[in-house]
Formats: sequence, C-alpha cells, structure tokens
Amino acid sequence: MNLLPTRCPICDGEVTVTRIYCPNCDTTIEGRFTAGAFAHLTPEQLAFIETFVRSEGRIKRLEAELGLSYPTIRKNLHEVIRAMGYEPGGDDGSPVVSDEKRQRVLEDLDKGKISAQEAMKILQESEE
Repeated sequence: MNLLPTRCPICDGEVTVTRIYCPNCDTTIEGRFTAGAFAHLTPEQLAFIETFVRSEGRIKRLEAELGLSYPTIRKNLHEVIRAMGYEPGGDDGSPVVSDEKRQRVLEDLDKGKISAQEAMKILQESEE
C-alpha cells in the first residue's frame, strides 16, 4: 500500500485530500481532510518514531535496536519534533538550550570527553 502523498509531484505544493473511499462498504466521503503533523515526516523519520514507540521510548533499547549513539538518537528525535512543528524542550516554559551548545555537548559526549551525567548537568544548568 502506498503512503498518502503530502506534496504535489508537479509543483511541490502541499496537497489536500478531498476524497476517501472504502472498498469494503463502497462508501465515499468527500471534503477537505488534513493528514496531521505526522504527514510532514520523511519515511526515515516515521520509521524512527515507529521504533521509538515499539521500544516504549527507552533510549537504551533504541541504541541497541538502531545501532546508534545516545547523541544521534537525541538529534534524530529533535529533528522529528521540529518537523512536526514544535521546538524540543519548549513546552514547559523553560529556556531552550541553544542548538550550538547542545551540539557541542553531544559531540563531547559522543567522543567520550564527558560522561552522560556531565552532559545532562551542563544542559540542565544551561536551562536554569
């Protein structure tokens, strides 16, 4: 089965679904329908979210299943959050760590220059 296209293949404009058909009961519904925030995700991002849900959001399980490091998983998750129209960490009203600082901390963590606890402490102190 094909995924619902969200962009026009001719002009790259956003498409609007106007008809839904059920072959089981031969029902057709017409109107203007939106596919929601998930429609803006790439197939790779959707696969990441599916794995995230299947692993119950447990980062250790994601690391094992995807073969990715903690910083890469966080980066992918933040990309998904932004693609859905949100800002990571912005819902609770606390200041958001700058992308540059977050990236530096995650790179240091990935290179083993700092521990996960040190990275969390640095990022949490930045938010206060």
